[in-house]
Amino acid sequence: MKTILFAIHYLELGGAEKSLLALLESLDYSKVQVDLFVYAHRGELMGEIPPQVCLLPEIPEYAQVERPLAEVLRDGYVRIALARLRAKRQNRRYARKNHPKDGSAIYSYVARNVLPYMPAIQPDKEYDWAVSYLFPHDYVLSKVRARKKACWIHTDYSQIDVDIALELPVWERFDKIIAVSERVSRSFLSCFPSLEGKLKICENRVPVGWLRSRAEQLTDKEVASEMPRVQGRLNLLSVGRFSYPKNFDNIPDICRRILAAGVDVAWYLIGFGDGEAVIRERIAAARMEDRVRILGKKVNPYPYMAACDIYVQPSRYEGSPMTVQEAKALGKPVVITRFPTASDVIEDGRDGVIVPMDNEGCARGIAGLVRDGEKRERLALQLQEYPDRKPVFAEWYDGE
Repeated sequence: MKTILFAIHYLELGGAEKSLLALLESLDYSKVQVDLFVYAHRGELMGEIPPQVCLLPEIPEYAQVERPLAEVLRDGYVRIALARLRAKRQNRRYARKNHPKDGSAIYSYVARNVLPYMPAIQPDKEYDWAVSYLFPHDYVLSKVRARKKACWIHTDYSQIDVDIALELPVWERFDKIIAVSERVSRSFLSCFPSLEGKLKICENRVPVGWLRSRAEQLTDKEVASEMPRVQGRLNLLSVGRFSYPKNFDNIPDICRRILAAGVDVAWYLIGFGDGEAVIRERIAAARMEDRVRILGKKVNPYPYMAACDIYVQPSRYEGSPMTVQEAKALGKPVVITRFPTASDVIEDGRDGVIVPMDNEGCARGIAGLVRDGEKRERLALQLQEYPDRKPVFAEWYDGE
């Protein structure tokens, strides 16, 4: 029997977290024994870990990596706090010399600086495989004993900050690098062309049966209490973290433009994150309080997804968004913006609609689908036989 360790930061309501849980559900536990190391035992999905998986105890030092610095200092982890401050200074120097896109380079600097103060993970055990499921991957690389190591790529590398000199030595030491789509793979190789021989493509798995059963856990009346039906009006829904990549901050203006075109919609947002204040400010500025409504964090967003008329993912960039695949599995017409990996996510006109990224073009595209009831029905019909995808792990692990 093979032994495998998976590592991830936490199990909050995010696409990478959900895709890991779907992967774990797909494994054949007569062939593998799996340990899961979660750096900080927090998040609504902690209760969704399959019973066959051994959740390792939290190691306090790892739980400090993303906590507020004041709390880290209060609890006596002074070296880790100072290391994170050094990382911030390094990131500022990087930003002065470059033109950072999203600030994600900070995570690499933090990992490099705190690594000396991190204990080994399961020091008395050697695994057949150790898998780092979310960037940065330094911890699994340096603190786990395993015959082979793999790491996952969930995002479009052309859209994030990459300090190649800092990151390349880390990626080089992994045996396999797993990208969630073809375009994610290509964008990664545009930064790290020398790593092509290590790269494999494994799409996220969507557990369709599980998803549809979760969608039935609330009654129509319960959903309608938060997402009411109004005669002649279509309900749009977007689900995700309230962060820059998701572009929810532009939804109020897009909705305003749709309404100005004479199309009656309400747009509901499910999620959480640091960007919520900005979204609320934009709602007020656009005077969209009665049309753009934040429903907040939902452990189970699927009844709302099943009840909406159109699911919209207006992202600035994505890897392979789980929410889009989930909406498709629930038979919902989907609209996504033309982010670089969009054509990996849907086939325009066949199982969804791709619209321009700018607010005016996005609004025009959504309004067009709202007006075209026949097209919405055709898209929904196309999705009735949405496949329960092959277990992703078997695509690269079998035979190793």
